[in-house]
Amino acid sequence: MNHKKSIQAANGKLGILIPGLGAVSTTFIAGTLAARKGAGQPIGSITQMGKIRLGKRTENRNPAINDFVPLASLNDLVFGGWDITADNAWEAAMNAGVLDKELLTNLKGELESIQPMKAVFDHRYVKNLDGEHIKHEKTKMDSAKALMADIAKFKKENNCNRLVMVWCASTEIYVEQQEIHHDLQQFEKALENNHPAIAPSMIYAYAAIKSGVPFVNGAPNLTCDVPAIVDLANELKVPIAGKDFKTGQTLMKTILGPGLKTRLIGIDGWFSTNILGNRDGKVLDDADSFKTKEVSKLSVLESILEADLYPELYKEMYHKVRINYYPPKGDDKESWDNIDIFGWLGYKMQIKVNFLCKDSILAAPVVLDLALFMDLAHRAQMKGIQEWLSFYFKSPQTMQGLQPIHDIFLQKIKLENTLRYLMGENLINHLGLDYYEEEQ
Repeated sequence: MNHKKSIQAANGKLGILIPGLGAVSTTFIAGTLAARKGAGQPIGSITQMGKIRLGKRTENRNPAINDFVPLASLNDLVFGGWDITADNAWEAAMNAGVLDKELLTNLKGELESIQPMKAVFDHRYVKNLDGEHIKHEKTKMDSAKALMADIAKFKKENNCNRLVMVWCASTEIYVEQQEIHHDLQQFEKALENNHPAIAPSMIYAYAAIKSGVPFVNGAPNLTCDVPAIVDLANELKVPIAGKDFKTGQTLMKTILGPGLKTRLIGIDGWFSTNILGNRDGKVLDDADSFKTKEVSKLSVLESILEADLYPELYKEMYHKVRINYYPPKGDDKESWDNIDIFGWLGYKMQIKVNFLCKDSILAAPVVLDLALFMDLAHRAQMKGIQEWLSFYFKSPQTMQGLQPIHDIFLQKIKLENTLRYLMGENLINHLGLDYYEEEQ
């Protein structure tokens, strides 16, 4: 048995701060409020509904995850955030149109009390959105300091013991790493000088980490995936994780892709297209924002299939991704995948997938799990990149030079073994030979 890690108890309130009070965040908040009132089940949440096997299969030890590890209770969660509009959480949820009006009306009082703080926003990074509920600071460092003041004020006013920040705002334009991202001193100087390569999401990440608050990047933005921010997180012993919540079409790819690869089925091409009509769709209608999302979505299959190891099966695969803004769909995203495959002796076959999903319904439990697991990581003195949470992301952040794991089944094993490790339980490798060798 492993040595059990020392984990601080989850006493008191946990504040969850969210940049972006839109469809995803309001669905998450309202759903959590409904779940703790018994008005709905938190389906899709591993922290609330998942179980974990401990020891040998013959021991039949399968506790609920929230009984096994010391997670914050839903009853202890407090919500806040920032947005470019002044709508409170009830108004924002009603505008998003994801959840039933009757459900939202029953939660109206609690949702109305969640009033967004003024956001750090720059139209140049999200070209298809405008907002008036924004901060007007002289420099980006001043914006970071204003966010730190918001964080401290929220923590005090809501009597929170701990905080976590989860980015649920829009996809920003594509930004590549530059020299100012490689060193913390250069990065902070660039904040002072309003350098154009520092996006608003980076300012939130910097402010969170400087405030000792774990930060999760739910969008494909570069954000905390730069050496300067990673170094800061390690120095201040703050967990970070990202990037880009794994929900609709990419979720299906990480399920189907490993299955085809495991059976060594060849793939000639994989064409993916989506239509959606929410604010995310409007943002992605801009080519620069779409490029950020495209890079995130394209990387998944490349990692899973390992074309360099299996050139006969995947080297020539043609992979295309399209996202189209279609307002009538609202939050009901529809995706189509055409997969051209080949099998024994090269004979051709096809798979076609039509996935009609609700992005925010799939994302809400991801936000909840990440908030609770990041709080756990912080209390367990885990710092920097939390690769064990790759399960939840399209483009999992890893240490520089280390290839991410995209296979969702391997990601789940990594997550569960990390929980076992934290609690001093034996890791499980699923070998199983010991059962048979003991009988001999």
